[in-house]
Amino acid sequence: MSSFLNEAVAQAANANNGHHYPLDRGSTLRKSFSDLLSRHVGRLRGSARFEAEILVVTGLSGTGKTREITKMLDEFNGDELPLPDGKPARVVHCLLDRKGGWKDLGRKTLKAMGYSLSERARLTQSEIWERVAFQARAQGIIGVYYDEAQHIFAGKSDNDRETILDSFKTLLKSHDWPLMLIMSGVPELAPHVRSLDQVYSKVTYLHFENIDLPNDYEVVHEIVGSYALKNGLAVEDEIVSHEFYHRLATAAAFRWGLLINMVIETTARAVEAGCETLSWQHFTDNWVAKTQMTQIATPFTHEGYETMFRPDKPFQTAIG
Repeated sequence: MSSFLNEAVAQAANANNGHHYPLDRGSTLRKSFSDLLSRHVGRLRGSARFEAEILVVTGLSGTGKTREITKMLDEFNGDELPLPDGKPARVVHCLLDRKGGWKDLGRKTLKAMGYSLSERARLTQSEIWERVAFQARAQGIIGVYYDEAQHIFAGKSDNDRETILDSFKTLLKSHDWPLMLIMSGVPELAPHVRSLDQVYSKVTYLHFENIDLPNDYEVVHEIVGSYALKNGLAVEDEIVSHEFYHRLATAAAFRWGLLINMVIETTARAVEAGCETLSWQHFTDNWVAKTQMTQIATPFTHEGYETMFRPDKPFQTAIG
């Protein structure tokens, strides 16, 4: 056993990793994906050519887009839906960054499909994307999820962005194997996709909203209780209050993904300490450990927390 492994922390991480709180937006996402998927599979069953569609999911960083989408796709891939040729249908996940252009994107897409292209391979851009279509059809891959898709447009000229959108359209219209696309990113992603009318007509847009108080007090309450229960913890009475939930939402910059991660980290801290009850102090301690702020200057302790911590600056003070 490694001296670096804290078994209590590992057990808490294992318990929380398999636990997912079902927000309403998850149902909306599943319905939109189901509609696109059903149309795509239905068209594959015919012999006529068709254009695939795009699902674009936007939200601020930390809203939990990747968590929701990957969970849904893990379940879909696990279903092994048979395609007309008998292969189980799959959608692969490709995380983007700011490096490279359309040719590099082709290499990353192939890698997501399990086909690593050697850096020495002297293939043209067109040849790379022909391999993408070939591998997709051979493996039963009907779609690609491009995570943080705004990066492929970042720093590009208008002409380059239009070229990228035209290239995405080529994937949608492939004669050999049209690919359904899912793109997620910050709100700035949507205008890039809307800038090409021919693609716009094939796009379904979803936006993940932030926490809305007081309307979401009950949901925040259920999230805290759900993760506490999963870790075998009771909840301190002082936590069960609108004041605490408002402080917690403020600490998370009113973003669902950040709030859930904060609850996960804090319950793990309580388990590690051998506590039986999740307390307000655990949340304060977790914030201090994450940000290195003093105990008196946290969203859970400072009197002026509402103005001191702004939604546009996660884990920073307004003057930080």
